[in-house]
Amino acid sequence: MRVARLQWLYPGLGVKRWVALVVIGALVAVYALLVLLGAAASDQLRSEFGLRWAGGHPLRSAALAAFFLVGGSLAMGYGLLRLFRFSQPAGGADEIRSLARLARGPRIVVLGGGSGLSALLSGLKHHTANLTAVVTVADDGGSSGRLRRELGMLPPGDIRNCLVGLADDESLMSRLFQYRFNDGGLEGHSFGNLFVAALTGVTGDFERAVQESTRILKVGGRVLPATLENVVLHAELQGGERVAGESTITASDHLPRRVWLEPDKPRAVPQALVAVAEADLVVLGPGSVYTSIVPNLLIPEMREALRHMRGRVVYVCNVMTQPGETDGFSAADHLSALYRHGAAGLVDDVVVNDTPASPGIVAAYRAQGAQPVVTDVAALAALGVHVVHADIAAEGDVFRHDPERLATVLVRLARR
Repeated sequence: MRVARLQWLYPGLGVKRWVALVVIGALVAVYALLVLLGAAASDQLRSEFGLRWAGGHPLRSAALAAFFLVGGSLAMGYGLLRLFRFSQPAGGADEIRSLARLARGPRIVVLGGGSGLSALLSGLKHHTANLTAVVTVADDGGSSGRLRRELGMLPPGDIRNCLVGLADDESLMSRLFQYRFNDGGLEGHSFGNLFVAALTGVTGDFERAVQESTRILKVGGRVLPATLENVVLHAELQGGERVAGESTITASDHLPRRVWLEPDKPRAVPQALVAVAEADLVVLGPGSVYTSIVPNLLIPEMREALRHMRGRVVYVCNVMTQPGETDGFSAADHLSALYRHGAAGLVDDVVVNDTPASPGIVAAYRAQGAQPVVTDVAALAALGVHVVHADIAAEGDVFRHDPERLATVLVRLARR
């Protein structure tokens, strides 16, 4: 029992400072009260308390004592408030120490969308609480697309996935947010999408609905839409055809040559710009190049924020090519696609995977038109970036980034 109590005094918890503030505040307040009551008005005590100058002037003495009474009380109250916060987690000192460690973590902003972004966040949340996910709102397929067309709201799907990625893995609310209806009029909709849609209707504000969802899920970080404007992603395909809509682009027979947004100069969410400006590291990807990462770079204010930020920008290259979007792309081809859409001169590092895929998984992907992304080091160097090699992929039914391994590499870059 004694050891458990002493744990609260271990370094890194930030408890001792608030205990000291409460004690000092209480002593100051009590002494000031005694002065006001005349019980401690001797010359010696007035001198120790800084009241010598007020000797012989009761009103000055009383005024100064009242000032210290208020100041001491406020200090004591603030210290108690901070200590009360430490009493909330059920895990006791160990959990407090973990929260304190996360609070001191690097400031990382992740730009993107899709499942790759949410998976990365699930790894990063174990290293830092200073996380901001800036999510594209160009999605127009599935449940998000239906809600967008029927309710005129921004698509909630990618944002929902990021909220769940940052939330407690074992949370019932997290699992509820991912629950998808399989029949009836709600078939294909996820509960989380409907929840965000309902909150948007109640509050009249999509951004506020996301903020409220963050509180409900007790998310350790922030999730922000890249813009609040109703943007549509357009593409010119290699065959010359022009199509509109993210889902149409990915379903086309030809690869995208270039993409753009309408309206072409949407305003970025101000909090996202502030987060980028203050970040130690901004991460692009992993995710679909043209439909998840590039839409964020097509926002002029976001490009300017990246250009003037004080930290580093890192691109996490996909481990496999994506049929219909990056067929046959090398790592340098991925980066070149970003450069053509505003990222030229912005990227400092490119993280590439060194974990080999088994012949069986390669064959399975090849049957679907995908293959492992080749790392062409010379071509990447010619693009002016530092290449970071790491074993960051894991193989199961699929071959993809391992969230924890990738997060470890990124946190190390952020702390350079």
